[in-house]
Amino acid sequence: MSATLPSASTGNARLAASDFLHFLPLVPRNAALSLLHGYRATISHTYGDVCKYYPSCSAYAVGAVQQHGAMKGSAMAAARIARCHPWAKGGVDDVPLHKNFRYDLTPHGYVVPVSPRKD
Repeated sequence: MSATLPSASTGNARLAASDFLHFLPLVPRNAALSLLHGYRATISHTYGDVCKYYPSCSAYAVGAVQQHGAMKGSAMAAARIARCHPWAKGGVDDVPLHKNFRYDLTPHGYVVPVSPRKD
């Protein structure tokens, strides 16, 4: 199983010190992402490439938490894992994008507030 995320799950944003108060509501989401990154870096390698879906279940969980938050994203990931069984057809199963997603992503996939662009 690859430890890399789909390109839609990473970005090039940085957390600015001035955005700290806007970052506080994102702490649970990023805490869940930290746990997922730890799982993907350690435990998921023992299973190998066994997922019938693309992206893998753990990459799907990262995208779901990024897009929909810790609670809803975790529920979406649990539903995805429940769909993954030996009789599943498999295939491409991308995370549905949140229609009002208003954040940026860091190179490691953490969610940060959108910084004002300087022109």
